[in-house]
Amino acid sequence: MEFNGTQTIAAPRHVVWRCLNDPAVLQECVPGCESFVAESDDEFKAVVVASVGPVKARFKGNLVLSERIELGGYRIVGQGEGGIAGFGKMTATVTLADTGDDALSTLLTYVAVAEVGGKLAQIGSRLVSSVANKLADGFFKRLNATVVASGK
Repeated sequence: MEFNGTQTIAAPRHVVWRCLNDPAVLQECVPGCESFVAESDDEFKAVVVASVGPVKARFKGNLVLSERIELGGYRIVGQGEGGIAGFGKMTATVTLADTGDDALSTLLTYVAVAEVGGKLAQIGSRLVSSVANKLADGFFKRLNATVVASGK
């Protein structure tokens, strides 16, 4: 499954970049996130509770950031295990750009490819895609609010 989109965030790029690299902000913004802990500058361990149709599970996994370009973006590779519910894997590229000459807002663009297995794969790609899009929307709404609240 592939997901992509853009978000305009009402804050300068340096503020958005700082928030995207702050484990506390990421934990606050990921729907269902119980923990998000930095293992290093580029690796994080996370626990997220998610429901996909009749399947509700606690996913334990990790995220690795690579190909970082200061204020420009990075690549994310993540995977999570949900026990009997199955697993999820994701690779995403996130890029940041100024939206105009004033540089007071930032355009965030993402392209992600996800794969699920186990019971999650049996549910059907339509439902899984719908839930994944809902989670992405929830993340970006929270991120936007958090970034704007953190000040310019």
